[in-house]
Amino acid sequence: MEKIALLGLGTMGSGMGQNLLKTNFSLTVYNRTASKAQLLHSRGAKVAGSPAEAVQEADVVLSMLADDEASRAIWLGENGALQASKKASVLIECGTVTPAWIEELFSAASKRGSALLDAPVTGSRTQAEAGELTFLVGGSEAELERARPILEAMGKKVVHVGPSGSGSRLKLINNFLCGVQLASLAEAIGWIERSGLNQEVAIEALCTGAPGSPMLKTMSQRMLSRDYRVNFLLRLLEKDLRYAQKDAQRSDIPLHTAEVPIQLLKQARNLGFGEEDMSSVIEQFRSGREFGSHGMRSS
Repeated sequence: MEKIALLGLGTMGSGMGQNLLKTNFSLTVYNRTASKAQLLHSRGAKVAGSPAEAVQEADVVLSMLADDEASRAIWLGENGALQASKKASVLIECGTVTPAWIEELFSAASKRGSALLDAPVTGSRTQAEAGELTFLVGGSEAELERARPILEAMGKKVVHVGPSGSGSRLKLINNFLCGVQLASLAEAIGWIERSGLNQEVAIEALCTGAPGSPMLKTMSQRMLSRDYRVNFLLRLLEKDLRYAQKDAQRSDIPLHTAEVPIQLLKQARNLGFGEEDMSSVIEQFRSGREFGSHGMRSS
């Protein structure tokens, strides 16, 4: 059984680690905030004090970090994972990062003699915990086959998108489309509420009609119930849309329709919803501030 290192135990990484342990992989974990490793430690994972320590014996190294900056620090920073990893290991970046950073990391890994896959996921906290993620993989097909059993322990589907960077690019396209839907839904529900339409009747008609999508159905219910427990952090979706704009510009696509969701997410973050679920973007269209953390009514 191959030894695995998992770097990053946030909303997604924690669920991924739990499923690796359920499949009886040998797992070593690292997280900058050590307390987040306690759950996995209690279930059998080893806890390392640095990225370098975590990867020393690993055959496969998984990273699930929030952005380019955090990924760079884990891989190339002080006590970084890349230089300490075994040259024959497979390195897998699962975070939503830019293809430009993947290009740089791929080059650094290749010079060291290691293989790198970019394998960002679709799905949120619920899918991570249930082992139902979809992995969008860029890189060598041969290395993917070596890593496939590990990815399948955490997900329901593994899609080989193309060469290095392809997975990261498709993930940004995916989140761009999600962001546009989320923004239009927030405005629509704000419109429904202020105009006095029956909310349940209106949302049912929309969800079962032409606009209906899995995201519309899920997000509309969270918005109506004001349940903002984190499945996907609002501030991270804003980051993803900015990354999407940056990468689309490399293909001379201005991505005009990303501007509105970016501005709405920024406004929601300025109102204090940055650490809430992305569905909280709706709150800027509601009067008053009677709702506190996670959508619960303040006393």
